[in-house]
Amino acid sequence: MRPRPPVNGRGIVSGTGLIVTALAATVVALLVPLWSYAGRQDPASANVLSARTVTTPYGPLSEQDRGFVTKVRLAGLWELPAGELALRKGTTPAVRTAGQHLVDGHTSLDAHVRTVATQLGVALPNEPNEQQSQWLATLDTAEGQDFDREFAGLLRLAHGRVFSLVAQVRAGTQNSLVRDLADDANATVLDHIRILEATGYVDFGTLSRDLAASASPVPTPPQVDPSAAVPVTPPPGDTNTLPPAAAGTSPATSSP
Repeated sequence: MRPRPPVNGRGIVSGTGLIVTALAATVVALLVPLWSYAGRQDPASANVLSARTVTTPYGPLSEQDRGFVTKVRLAGLWELPAGELALRKGTTPAVRTAGQHLVDGHTSLDAHVRTVATQLGVALPNEPNEQQSQWLATLDTAEGQDFDREFAGLLRLAHGRVFSLVAQVRAGTQNSLVRDLADDANATVLDHIRILEATGYVDFGTLSRDLAASASPVPTPPQVDPSAAVPVTPPPGDTNTLPPAAAGTSPATSSP
């Protein structure tokens, strides 16, 4: 029998160390990419979030906030001229009173929204949108009691649609300027809803169907018999006091 060679203890330890080192290097190679990307936001997602919400001195400004500011401006661009038409063409004191409320309310609200838009850096439109322009064209061509019916029906429908939006924005916005604007808009819209209903020309059945249906370019006006339209007087003390125009801003009905 040939004698076995002596065991080299240092060689065994050295070989084991190489194996351990190789395994450790493999683990590091696998984990480094994970550590590098852990907590890192996808650039595309970051861009989307940045586009939707921006930081301002008055709190975060969301995409919904900016849309609301724009819609307040758009409302004034057609509802104020509609109020002026009612002052000229309305056949009853109740319709003309409603027209005056629209003029007063949107003169004040327009001054407020332009101030807010300037502070938040939100670009505002200077012309009503296509649907609003069609509504104004409808009112411009209507005469007599047909005008009264179209005016009350279209304006009450528009205010009903925006009323829920104001509540949604007011409940969720984190921006103090947008909250103040929503408070102002809420008081103005509620006042206009009440004064339009007081004309006696609002058909609540038709209104309910139109509010439930998808928006159409020119919704079906309520078919109220002119002889059956009975103006009503709002209960005493039930009228909202409209807030004054924002300080340092002169009311305007055209472009800012």
